[in-house]
Amino acid sequence: MLAKQTIVVDLSIAGNELKRLYRGGCSTVLARARDGRWVRFPATALRAHVLGQGVYGAFVLRVTDGRLTAMERLR
Repeated sequence: MLAKQTIVVDLSIAGNELKRLYRGGCSTVLARARDGRWVRFPATALRAHVLGQGVYGAFVLRVTDGRLTAMERLR
C-alpha cells in the first residue's frame, strides 16, 4: 500500500541563494512545514517555480512512500 502525504510549506528563497543551490552548493532544501515538521526535498523541484528574484510563496508537496511526486504553488 502506498503511503501518501500532502505537506504545505512557505518558501522565501532569494535569487542569490538559488544560484548557490544550482552551482552544487547543496542538492536538497530543508523547510519547515506549516504543521511544524521539517521536510527535506530535492532542490531541482524548485526550478519550475523560480520567479525573477527567487522562489516565494506557499507550496503543496505531494509525497508518496517518502518521495516527492509533485510540488505545486498554492494560489
